[in-house]
Amino acid sequence: MRLVLKLALAGAVLSVAARAGTIPSGWTCTGNCGEDGSDGVVPLSPTGNSYYEWVSTTNGTTGVGALPTGALGSETDGSTLATSVFSASSGTPLSFYFDFVTSDGAGYADYAWAALFNSSNTLVALLFTARTEPSGTIVPGTGMPPVNTGVTLTPSSVDITPNATSWSPLGTWSGDCFDPGCGNTGWVNATYDIPTAGNYYLEVGVVNWIDQEFDTGLAMDGVTVGGAPITGGGTPEPATFAMLGAGLLGLAGFARIRRSNSAKS
Repeated sequence: MRLVLKLALAGAVLSVAARAGTIPSGWTCTGNCGEDGSDGVVPLSPTGNSYYEWVSTTNGTTGVGALPTGALGSETDGSTLATSVFSASSGTPLSFYFDFVTSDGAGYADYAWAALFNSSNTLVALLFTARTEPSGTIVPGTGMPPVNTGVTLTPSSVDITPNATSWSPLGTWSGDCFDPGCGNTGWVNATYDIPTAGNYYLEVGVVNWIDQEFDTGLAMDGVTVGGAPITGGGTPEPATFAMLGAGLLGLAGFARIRRSNSAKS
């Protein structure tokens, strides 16, 4: 163990596969998002698609990524990614896969979430939460609001695979680990039957907790509505989907000296 000083870099080095800023047409990113193939601890998803989408707190935006139900109080910077608007009838199933990856641990409880909104930007359902914890369940996230009734997660409860953090979207923190809690969850499937006919979009977010060090990200793939894909993986989105507007802008950063369990040399 040793003391490590790292500064947030504007141009974090990414693998060729992890294409920052590349997302499906019509989707909206605030902060840092992109596409990636099999990369480090995150393989391709069970869908068999050739790539997946991701969001990361690396080079995130200050004030972005907090829970849509309301910030918990110590969030700093993060990112969000929203799909195109889609139409659904009552009872239409929404399904997607996610994989939570974090280099942070101990009391620095970075988190991620997914939520369904209607086209008027009103929250309809909180679909999952994931949060850094020194031990125990990572999904659902400890100390987070409950997800909506009717959401099914497979598996239903997920612990972290410790120290598994080598993933390009984490930038300079890829492969690092700050104390117990760092690692990744592996792919988890979330399903939810949309209760009312209307127009909707799915949004995911990640956020740093207390500081902006030891970053966290979320991979997402296989978003389907009634079995029809609206995600990447080489499948184009239907032309009828509308483009969403974007949100907050801003950038801030600071450094923190922390004790690392697996620091870069």
